[in-house]
Amino acid sequence: MKSFLNVQDLGDLKVALAEAQEIKNDRYKYAELGKNKTALLVFFNNSLRTRLSTQKAAQNLGMNVIVLDVNAGAWKLETERGVVMDGDKSEHLLEAIPVMASYCDVIGIRSFAGLKDRDYDYAETVYNQFVKYSGKPVFAMETATVHPLQAFADLITIDEATRSMQEAKKKIKVVMTWAPHPRCLPQAVPNSFAEWMVEASRTPLLQNAGKDVEIEFVVTHPRGYELDPKFVGDARVEYDQMKAFEGADFIYAKNWSCPGVTEADKYGTILEDYHTMLDWTVGERQMAVTDNGKFMHCLPVRRNMIVTDDVIEAPTSLVIPEAANREISATVVLKRILESIK
Repeated sequence: MKSFLNVQDLGDLKVALAEAQEIKNDRYKYAELGKNKTALLVFFNNSLRTRLSTQKAAQNLGMNVIVLDVNAGAWKLETERGVVMDGDKSEHLLEAIPVMASYCDVIGIRSFAGLKDRDYDYAETVYNQFVKYSGKPVFAMETATVHPLQAFADLITIDEATRSMQEAKKKIKVVMTWAPHPRCLPQAVPNSFAEWMVEASRTPLLQNAGKDVEIEFVVTHPRGYELDPKFVGDARVEYDQMKAFEGADFIYAKNWSCPGVTEADKYGTILEDYHTMLDWTVGERQMAVTDNGKFMHCLPVRRNMIVTDDVIEAPTSLVIPEAANREISATVVLKRILESIK
């Protein structure tokens, strides 16, 4: 595996989940695989879980790790070609990339959407420049449109929770819900979660009581927040949040700004004042109609905007094990990359 951006890059998800459990049982089983190899983790944006979990994953595999905060200690980087560099950016990414690549074997990139130019963001311009000009395997630690390490960790978490369910089920219902937020946020996390859930729903993937379990995936949000069809696929979209929550086993809450699928000029904006949308905040009212639903969120989360204190602190909240599984998803991905370059 020379690049990790979308669910298809990982191949058979059932195999990947089994590999995740193998690594979780022995995180240092492949510690020799990364000996004398270096991972460069490039952060254009802030991070907590991604930084810590990916660095730990690389160390689990015996790798050396270099972390570069582009906005704190490096030259400001220009990312677009054809620009007259007479401003505050001293170095162009096209020179910086091959220099970075000369110091490492694998590169991880974290670069958020600018939310100004939909075509630029959805072309994954920054990520693809690293793929094109580095000559090294590149993996996404969240990009303009996707966050596959998070989505893989989410799937691992759902797999584990499904296996531990007391009630034998042939199908589980997973609901991703939009929730209010005071700032305009990218669509990367919901895009990836949708993409991975759609792929997981195409064939029995999980197990409960020793039997295969199917996934029913539903997306709920106000009108105007429709995600790009290349991510949401044929998933059911329900505009009535309470109806969507009925009988759900897992609730994944996340805010996203307007994806601009139908009206590009609204891309990256908040369509309504968030004060008027607080009935979308996930609280006891919504969770009461689920089937003892488990709450999930990628973190960080704004309490009593995305979710109430009572829900996120309940025994049914999976946000901490979900975050812990970021180490596991990153270890699997780095292991696959190292195996491809060994």
